[in-house]
Amino acid sequence: MASVKIAESNIAELLGANADKLLNHKCTAITKEQLHLPGADFVDRIFGISNRNEAVIDNLKRLYNHGRLGKTGYISILPVDQGIEHSAGASFAPNPAYFDPENIVKLALEGGCSGVASTFGVLGAVSQKYVDQIPFIVKINHNEFLTYPNKFDQIMFGSVHSAYEMGAAAVGATIYFGSPESSRQITEVALAFEQAHELGMATILWCYLRNNGFKKDGTDYHTAADLTAQANHLGVTIQADIIKQKLPTNNGGYTAINFGKTHNKVYSELSSDNPIDLCRYQLANCYMGRIGLINSGGESKGESDLAEAVTTAVINKRAGGQGLIAGRKAFQKPLKDGIALLNAIQDVYLNKEITIA
Repeated sequence: MASVKIAESNIAELLGANADKLLNHKCTAITKEQLHLPGADFVDRIFGISNRNEAVIDNLKRLYNHGRLGKTGYISILPVDQGIEHSAGASFAPNPAYFDPENIVKLALEGGCSGVASTFGVLGAVSQKYVDQIPFIVKINHNEFLTYPNKFDQIMFGSVHSAYEMGAAAVGATIYFGSPESSRQITEVALAFEQAHELGMATILWCYLRNNGFKKDGTDYHTAADLTAQANHLGVTIQADIIKQKLPTNNGGYTAINFGKTHNKVYSELSSDNPIDLCRYQLANCYMGRIGLINSGGESKGESDLAEAVTTAVINKRAGGQGLIAGRKAFQKPLKDGIALLNAIQDVYLNKEITIA
């Protein structure tokens, strides 16, 4: 297995001017003592007292025990469903090797990932060769951008049973919370997750927001801590075992848009403008960490990718999260560079000097 160790001193260098704010911050509103933190025993400690059956617990252990972060309580997932979500050309033209599904799985394997998340087509094309080598996470719904004009809706692309027959350890799904179609998506995904659990598979939910009304007075609140945290809370309610969420970039979505219900303590006491506090509020809404929070790596921007990925990993880890799910920053590069980036993310979680804030 390839391993590219990033020097501990380089982490502070990559964080740049934010190094002190991120490495030395202490969360005082929601303290680490209130959280259910990652650890080698996380699956048994948390899910052993839940309604998940033994097969689900075994598949969660497959994820948490695989790759460079195996048996640490942290996970690193390579997601490549962008061929549908953003078009194959937009996703794979920067590195055409990844039009071939086998190279996607090879990157996850050689990058030391806990699992690989992709479409029915990608994983099904190579399942008999690789399903026993790395945990498969089958993404069961997508938003396709070929319809004109573009629409924003998550629709099912296959059945939970097909993912089970493939040997998948988990299924993944997206809900566009706040969208006009969200009620249907919540119902569909809740039923799909129920079936996945019955069949013994784990469940991962992409908890994204989508509503033009979430943009107000020039500010985009799609990544506001208060709104994304509520999406997380809805996600754990339908029994997602892992929550995937974008890193929060601001706060006050409820108050700026003036809808729904919130409380002033969310802003005055339970969070601050420090990114770690904002992410911790997301985690608090995942049952105080009983359900793991992984943040997304975001789009590839070129030379800044490594610094951005390491920064996100530091924020997530120090907030009490469980890892990153990074795709485009890795697969839109040559293989060795993609591996190096994935390993750099993983090294943040392996670094004992980077502690829970």
